[in-house]
Amino acid sequence: MSENIVLPLEEVGMEAIALVGGKSASLGEMIRGLKSTGVKIPAGFAITTKAYYEFIQRSGLEQFIKEQIGQIDYNNITSLRKAGKKIRQAISSTRFPHDLSEEIIAAYHALSASYGHTQTDVAVRSSATAEDLPDASFAGQQETFLNVRGPVALIDAVRNCFASLFTDRAISYRENFGFDHFSIGLSVCVQKMVRSDLGASGVAFSLDTESGFPDVVLINGAWGLGEMVVQGAISPDEFIVYKPLLGTGYMPVLEKKLGNKDQKMVYGEHSDERTRIIPVEKQQQQKFCLTDDQIMLLAEWVKRIETYYSGKKGKWCPMDIEWAVDGYSQDLYIVQARPETIHSRKDRNIVTSQRIAAGAAPAREILRGIAVGNKIAAGKVRILFSLDNRLSAGTDFQPGDILVTDMTDPDWEPVMKMASAIVTNKGGRTCHAAIVAREMGVPAVVGCGNATELLSGEQQITVSCAEGTEGIVYDGRLEIIEEEMDLSALPAISTPLMLNVGSPDMAFQFTHLPNNGVGLAREEFIINNYIKVHPLALLHHHTLQDAALSAEIARLIRGFDNEEDYFISKLAFGIGKIAASCYPRKVIVRFSDFKSNEYYNLLGGKYFEPEEENPMIGWRGASRYYSEKYKPAFRLECEAIRKVRDTMGLSNVVVMIPFCRTVEELEQVLAVMKSCGLPRGHNGLEVYLMAELPSNIMMAEEFAPYIDGFSIGSNDLTQLTLGIDRDSALVAGLYNEMNPAVQRMISRLIQAAKTHGVKVGICGQGPSDFPEFTKLLIQQGIDSISVTPDAVVKTVYAIHEAERK
Repeated sequence: MSENIVLPLEEVGMEAIALVGGKSASLGEMIRGLKSTGVKIPAGFAITTKAYYEFIQRSGLEQFIKEQIGQIDYNNITSLRKAGKKIRQAISSTRFPHDLSEEIIAAYHALSASYGHTQTDVAVRSSATAEDLPDASFAGQQETFLNVRGPVALIDAVRNCFASLFTDRAISYRENFGFDHFSIGLSVCVQKMVRSDLGASGVAFSLDTESGFPDVVLINGAWGLGEMVVQGAISPDEFIVYKPLLGTGYMPVLEKKLGNKDQKMVYGEHSDERTRIIPVEKQQQQKFCLTDDQIMLLAEWVKRIETYYSGKKGKWCPMDIEWAVDGYSQDLYIVQARPETIHSRKDRNIVTSQRIAAGAAPAREILRGIAVGNKIAAGKVRILFSLDNRLSAGTDFQPGDILVTDMTDPDWEPVMKMASAIVTNKGGRTCHAAIVAREMGVPAVVGCGNATELLSGEQQITVSCAEGTEGIVYDGRLEIIEEEMDLSALPAISTPLMLNVGSPDMAFQFTHLPNNGVGLAREEFIINNYIKVHPLALLHHHTLQDAALSAEIARLIRGFDNEEDYFISKLAFGIGKIAASCYPRKVIVRFSDFKSNEYYNLLGGKYFEPEEENPMIGWRGASRYYSEKYKPAFRLECEAIRKVRDTMGLSNVVVMIPFCRTVEELEQVLAVMKSCGLPRGHNGLEVYLMAELPSNIMMAEEFAPYIDGFSIGSNDLTQLTLGIDRDSALVAGLYNEMNPAVQRMISRLIQAAKTHGVKVGICGQGPSDFPEFTKLLIQQGIDSISVTPDAVVKTVYAIHEAERK
C-alpha cells in the first residue's frame, strides 16, 4: 500500500499543497508557525490525495469520469447537471478499499484519544489541491460535513467529499478558470469540532472586502455553527477593527452592527441528523455574538495570520479566515484560513468608477440592501427560488439577466456566472452570493429582505453598488457612465490636498486617491444616516407619551447599553471610519450644523425644534452648543469625539466649530467642551473655526488666539457676503464664489491667519467646481485645499498648473 495516506496536521505546511490540498496545508502551516503565539487551532489530520487517487484508480472510475466530463456542453446547464449527477452517484456508491479505511479510522481513534474520548465529533472538510491559492479561491466548491462521529460516518463523509470534487459548480468553476479536471486531487481534512453550536462562529477578512482597504479587519458572525453565515441564511453581526492600532492599548473597533440572527445551526439530535436549524431566542437575537474582548482578540489573530503569510510569500497576502467560539469554554479558535484572491490582485493605481447619468427626473428607488462591489448593472429580472424549477434548466435565464432569489449556495454558481447582477433576500457581506459576485466582478445587493416580493419577472431594473455600503435597486434601465484613470500619471503638487467626505461608508473607497487627510467630515450626515433620531428625543422620549416613537427608539438601540451609548457609539463609529481611512493624517470633523428645519425632520425632532422664518441664519452651529436647551445633546457629540480619540486611539481627529458669530460665542463653546472632558490641547486636540461669516473674517485677529486653524466655508461665506439665499432659485444666478467681494474676504482671512501663525484651509464647494478659484487660492498662499473625491483629479491638475506660475 502507498505511504502517507494519513498525516497529522502539524506535519504538513504550504509546501505540501499537492499532497494535502489548500485547507489542510494552511491549517498545518498555522499550527506549526502560529500556535506558539497564542493562536488556537483545533487538532486534526489530513487524508492525502494519494487516498483519493487510489480510490478512483482501484474502483475503475477514472475512465467513466473522463467520458462524462468529455460529453458536457458547458453552454447547457442541463447537460452539466446530468453529467455531474452521474459522476457523484458512481463515486458515492463505490465501496471504500478496506486498507485505506483502516488507516483513516486508526487516525480518527488517535485524535479522539488525544481529547480523552473513544469517539469524538469532527468536521470533515474537502481540501482540493487547487483551492485557496492566490489566483483562485475555489471557495465553497467542495463539501464540508459537520458533527461527524464514529468510523462509519467518517468513511461515508470522506467518500462524499471525493464525490464533491464533481459537483456542478466545481466542474463549471474549473472549466471557467482553465483548470484541468484531472490534475486536481482531493485531500480531506478531519478536524476536531469546536462546540460553536453552543457558542458563535463566522468569518473574518484582513481587509475591507468592498474597497480593498488593507488597514482593517472585517468580522462577520452569528450564533451557532458557521454554515449559516457562509450560506447567507441569516444577516450576521458585523465588526470592523483598525489594524495599525492593535496592540497599542487602545480599542480601535470602528463598527458594531447588529445582524438579524433569528436562526442558528446546531448539532442534530439523532445519529442520522448531523445538524439542524433552530430559532434563536429573542433576547439572544438582540445581543452581539462576540464581546469586545473577543473582537479584539480575533482581530489580533487575523493580523498575526496575515503578517505570517505575507512574510512567507514575500508580499502582502490578505487572508480570508473562519473562526469559532466554543460554547463550553468560551475559547476562540481559528478553523480555516485561505488567501484572499480579489483585491490582492488589483492594481490600485488604475481606478475604474461607474455612476448613473443624471436624468430629467430622479430614478425611482425600489429597495436597498448590502452592496457588494462598486459596480452598476442594468437588466431583466429573473426570479429563481430553487435550482429545481423551470428557470434552472437554463431555458429562460439568459446571459445579462439579473438573478433575484432568496439566497444562493455553491450549486448556483453556473447560473450566477450568467447574471449581470445578483439580488438576494438574505445574506451579509461574507455570504456565498457576496463572495462569488466579487470574484466574478458583478454587482450584488444582498440581505434586501423582500426582493422577491417587490420585484417581478421580466421587470427592467438597475442595480447600483456605487453609492456606498448600501446597494440600491432602481426601476428601469438607467444610463451608466464608466470612467477609468491612472493615478500614477497624476503630476506632483506641493499644496496639501484634502478630501471632503460626507459618508463614512464611502471613506475606505477613497483611500486610493492622493490626499493629505480629510478637510471636512460632517457630523450631521452621520446623525441623519447612522443614528436617525433627534438626540434630545433619544434622551427624553420617555417623557413624551409617544408610544410609536419609543418603540422605534427601542428597535434602533438594540445591542447597545442605552440611548446615550447608542448615540455616542454610532457617531463614534462613523467618525472613526473616516479617521481610520487616512490615519495619522488629519481629519477635521465639524460639529453638527443642522438647521432647525432639518433637525425637525429627524425622528422625534418635532418635539424639540422651533419654527423659524429663516433657519439658514437662525438657531444653528455654535449657538446651539452652549444653549441650555441643546447642551445635553452637544455633550453626546463631545463624548463621541472623546471615544474616537481616547478609546479608539484615533488622535488625528480635529474638531471644527461651525457658524460661530462672535468671539464670545467661541469662548462659551470652548468652555462647554472643557466641561465635557474635551478641552483644547488635551491629548493634542486641535480646534478649528469654520470661517463662513463676514464676522469671522473681519474679526479674524480676535478669533485666532482661541483656535488652531481656520477652514473657509465658501458656500455660506458667499451667501452671507452677497446677501443671497443659496436655496432660492430666484437669485441663484447671482451666487458666485468668484465674486470680487468673496475673493477679498478670503484674501483678508489668509493674510490675517498667516500674521497670527494659524493654519488656514478651504473646504467649501468652490475649489471642487472652479479650477480658476483654486489658482487664486494658491496665489494667496492657502495652507490646504479640500475638495469632494470626484474633483480630486481635476484639482490636482489645477494646483499643478497654478504652482508652475
